[in-house]
Amino acid sequence: MKTISVEKECANYTTYRAERVKSLFNAEYGHKFSISVDTDIDEFDWKIGVIVGASGTGKTSIGKTFFDGHIYDLKNGWKGDAPIIDAIAPDGDFNAVTSALSAVGLGSVPSWLRPFSVLSNGEQFRAGLARLLLSDEKAVVLDEFTSVIDRQVARIASGAFQKAWRKKGGRQAVILTPHYDILPWLEPDWIIDTTAKNYKRGHLRRPQFELEIRQTNGSYWKYFKPHYYLDLPMPIAAHYFVGLVDGEPVAHVAVAPFFQCGYYRATRLVVMPEWQGAGIGTRFLNAVCQWHLDGNGRCGKKLPVLFHTSHPQLAAVLRRSPLWVQKSAVLYQKAGTKFKLSHQNDTSGGRSWYGGHFRAVQGFAYLGVRNA
Repeated sequence: MKTISVEKECANYTTYRAERVKSLFNAEYGHKFSISVDTDIDEFDWKIGVIVGASGTGKTSIGKTFFDGHIYDLKNGWKGDAPIIDAIAPDGDFNAVTSALSAVGLGSVPSWLRPFSVLSNGEQFRAGLARLLLSDEKAVVLDEFTSVIDRQVARIASGAFQKAWRKKGGRQAVILTPHYDILPWLEPDWIIDTTAKNYKRGHLRRPQFELEIRQTNGSYWKYFKPHYYLDLPMPIAAHYFVGLVDGEPVAHVAVAPFFQCGYYRATRLVVMPEWQGAGIGTRFLNAVCQWHLDGNGRCGKKLPVLFHTSHPQLAAVLRRSPLWVQKSAVLYQKAGTKFKLSHQNDTSGGRSWYGGHFRAVQGFAYLGVRNA
């Protein structure tokens, strides 16, 4: 058993106003603060602990009893004149950087090209988490976690961070926050509640959400277009699909016939920024592709769906999925030169062979589950 105790005291002021407050509210000991909590955190292996409670209840004081009292600052140390894709880990691997950014839900490629200082609060928070994931830090205390960002972003980013943090062994994070809404998303191994002055151990269950998919006429595209970074013409004869959570549009894709090659073709896949990192994109795309494979698409044809992307992490996810097979990769240079690579006879285990300053457009076909 480990008892965590904090006692603090400031000057006992005796000014007129101070003495009047003491008298009115029986606050003679307002200059003193103490909290003590019995825990068993030294008796089991853990990766994420949370100290939660209202402001002024001792979260930071208790947090400083961990790991020599150092508080990790997500915002400190960013190079002001460099895009985050360069500043986040200057000596790191490109794929590792994009993987970390995507892992915490900062998958919006244009944001990667902006310096940290011009990002929104939510983007800065996610960029800071990505940099932490790429660092060699083994034990960190994070204060005011999600305090200045939108609550939807806070919940999704918390879930994305804890999932990525747990993948690498030998790490511990103590998270300090006044917000109880993120606790189920963090799935902490233990919780100290400084408001209730208690300790409890064990995972909370991550909230589940239902993704509703509707076929539309394309009228929803105007809400997603600001988050679509490619400049492509509207697909011909396409059906449009929107994913909704509690009636809120969160994902979009268009599927057009490509019958001359024996496929449908999906394009304009967009997940709203505040939902990136929740696994919605592939879940939504798979469901729409399966719907077409089952013969519900245009002309009732039971055909697979082709999907092309240049997003490195989305390509990596599809490459690992048993529901998809990579069909091609086309490397584009600015001058327009392109090189085609076929993966049909790939024996590399799914590794990509391209690099340099090319834009790798990778093609995948959805195999899914075929119904008789």
